[in-house]
Amino acid sequence: MVSTLPVEVQSSGNQYLSQRDSGTILSPNQELLPLNARVNHHNSLEIGGCDVTTLVQQFGSPLYILDEQTLRTACQQYRDTFKQYYKGESQVLYASKAWNCLAVCAIVASEGLGIDVVSGGELYTALNAGVSSDKIYLHGNNKSREELILAIESGSTIVVDNWYELKTLVELATTDAAIRMMLRLTPGIECHTHEYIRTGHLDSKFGFDPNDLEEVFAFVSKQPSLNCVGLHAHIGSQIFERQPHRDLAAVMVQWFRDAAKYDLELTELNVGGGLGIKYTESDDPPSIAEWSKAICEVVQAACASLNLPLPKLLCEPGRSLIATACVTAYTIGSAKTIPDIRTYVTIDGGMSDNPRPITYQSVYRAVVANKMSASLTETVTLAGKHCESGDILIKNAQLPKTEPGDILVVMGTGAYNYSMASNYNRLPRPAAVLVANGEANLILQRETYEDIIRQDCLPERLK
Repeated sequence: MVSTLPVEVQSSGNQYLSQRDSGTILSPNQELLPLNARVNHHNSLEIGGCDVTTLVQQFGSPLYILDEQTLRTACQQYRDTFKQYYKGESQVLYASKAWNCLAVCAIVASEGLGIDVVSGGELYTALNAGVSSDKIYLHGNNKSREELILAIESGSTIVVDNWYELKTLVELATTDAAIRMMLRLTPGIECHTHEYIRTGHLDSKFGFDPNDLEEVFAFVSKQPSLNCVGLHAHIGSQIFERQPHRDLAAVMVQWFRDAAKYDLELTELNVGGGLGIKYTESDDPPSIAEWSKAICEVVQAACASLNLPLPKLLCEPGRSLIATACVTAYTIGSAKTIPDIRTYVTIDGGMSDNPRPITYQSVYRAVVANKMSASLTETVTLAGKHCESGDILIKNAQLPKTEPGDILVVMGTGAYNYSMASNYNRLPRPAAVLVANGEANLILQRETYEDIIRQDCLPERLK
């Protein structure tokens, strides 16, 4: 299904809406707003056929608004381009740490994607969303015995990260069936991204060191309780360059060949994810199709050069599937002008619902949903409501004149916003709605004060 964005008349408030012809195929990761975002006749932002201002009136704020069409389009583009460019079998997995909840897992699974999980909680959620266990892959550098047992009992694939975990699996194995697993390796490939989300270089907490490769292969080959089906590597996140992924695929195919020396019949090759998205006008990531084509071509070429059969090719996109599909709506409150320095405009959320600016110095763009056609007359700093000087969502935001009660919309908040949300300052976490065809469905309830103290225990002697 090809998704298109209506042609809009550019004005100051809808500058972030793309002007595209009706037949243009859009790659969601290259857009700032969800694919069907538009300005309606009330000059308000509309997503999925729903007026954002009306959604806030109905569900409150802060509010995560997830556009189903954009998410499904991204899933379809990954799935279909891998089928188009790869001559062997392929499987796209959603890296659900970006946003794991029942509704998101159910949507991506309905599009034929599997799920990459990194904890027992994410695994439990995927299983309860109806995801088939043969399409679930459990990652993590320090999985607990309980998490490993849940994965074994459910029939999920375990991506083994280190010697401790490898030997623990041997201890947990039964005579019923061999444990389906893969080996995660550190490829030693650098990419230009934030140091906290760069995972492929040698100085990383993830994966076996390449120097241990032969010892690992030899150990696994002697364990009848382990069914090692393939190799996994991942080089980082929010990556715009294609060369590191080409290098990764070439290195991994060589490792595939090395495993054959130990009679390991590997059938799956997982090249991870990491494709970036457009957070600002200057960001220029490759499209989903361009990234997929590059990966497929280099794996096929490397296999041909070594005379190896094509493995089942897996990838694990997260951010590029979900980020653009979601926006966060806030209600504007107080303002403070410091002459000759700056004007602070405060919203009713901040670092507890989007910790990325204070954690990674991430940059976002925003619009005022109820004033989409107003002139951009103010440069302001958007501040959160938390008792923290660093709780700044956006510096130097270009906005129309704002007033208390206006609805601010921050774009590209589907990845690592809800999933990293907290109750800092004991703020309840926001609600989330799924919008499609003019209908909004609650997928995450707003927390209450009662929810916040639900796990508190007050000793009798303190009452």
